[in-house]
Amino acid sequence: QVQLVESGGGLVLTGASLRLSCAASGGTFSLYGMGWFRQAPGKEREFVAYIGRSAYTNYADSVKGRFTISRDNAKNMAYLQMNSLKPEDTAVYYCAARRSVGLGYAVSSEYAYWGQGTQVTVSS
Repeated sequence: QVQLVESGGGLVLTGASLRLSCAASGGTFSLYGMGWFRQAPGKEREFVAYIGRSAYTNYADSVKGRFTISRDNAKNMAYLQMNSLKPEDTAVYYCAARRSVGLGYAVSSEYAYWGQGTQVTVSS
């Protein structure tokens, strides 16, 4: 079993930056692809970013150029650097882990393990 714990959320103004962290335990972190998803009130959970075991990355169009996903296998950590935040980025952000490779990383059902989420609020 893999346990994931997110941190780093908060309340910021438009244009600010935040760095979310995801601490993993209970598994061999390097064997998992890591994704970040978010869910705003009244909306479906949506894909934000993905980093594969080989450090391949992919982003939702809405965050491309503003967000950067990274991982540190030595520390069992995944990160989401969020710059130029907008009010529409307001959501609960979740990190998730999957063992499968290849396509499907934008689909939440591909992920077996999820963190509890961290709230990001961007005020205008």
